[in-house]
Amino acid sequence: MTRWLVVLAFAAVPLAAQNPPSPSARAPQPAAADTAQRDTAAPRPTRGDSVRPVPPVTPGGAFLRSLIIPGWGQARLGRNVTGGIFLLWEGVCATMVWKTVWQLNYAQERGKFIASHTQEREDWIVLLVFNHLLAGAEAYVSANLYDFPAALKIQTLPGGRTGVGVSVPLK
Repeated sequence: MTRWLVVLAFAAVPLAAQNPPSPSARAPQPAAADTAQRDTAAPRPTRGDSVRPVPPVTPGGAFLRSLIIPGWGQARLGRNVTGGIFLLWEGVCATMVWKTVWQLNYAQERGKFIASHTQEREDWIVLLVFNHLLAGAEAYVSANLYDFPAALKIQTLPGGRTGVGVSVPLK
């Protein structure tokens, strides 16, 4: 038994010698005044690691960005397609509001269909506001779920069929 302990002890020695020396062993220790001065410096910003990445914008910041311009918060989070869809719908709604205002003015000059054009204009304004709120809420949720590990995969299944699935790794 002691022979194996001696063999294990000597076997571990070369491995420990191959490790590079720690930074504290290479550099001399700073004086006490330097240490105190270094402790008062501004703390380093925390960064995500391979386990939990940090989103490029806070959830509140993503919400406000997308509330101002729908799709901006999504684009900041790297969700360009989603941001583009919100921005595209914003353009459609804004164009339709402009069109219905023009049609309402024309209807008022003729004195016909005023109520229906007024209702149509109000409907498009509601959709415009709803798009802002939905884009903000989606950006907020996306920023909170930035580190969620699920991945959507589309692949060909046996028999030539196509399927969609979600892969969630479990520990």
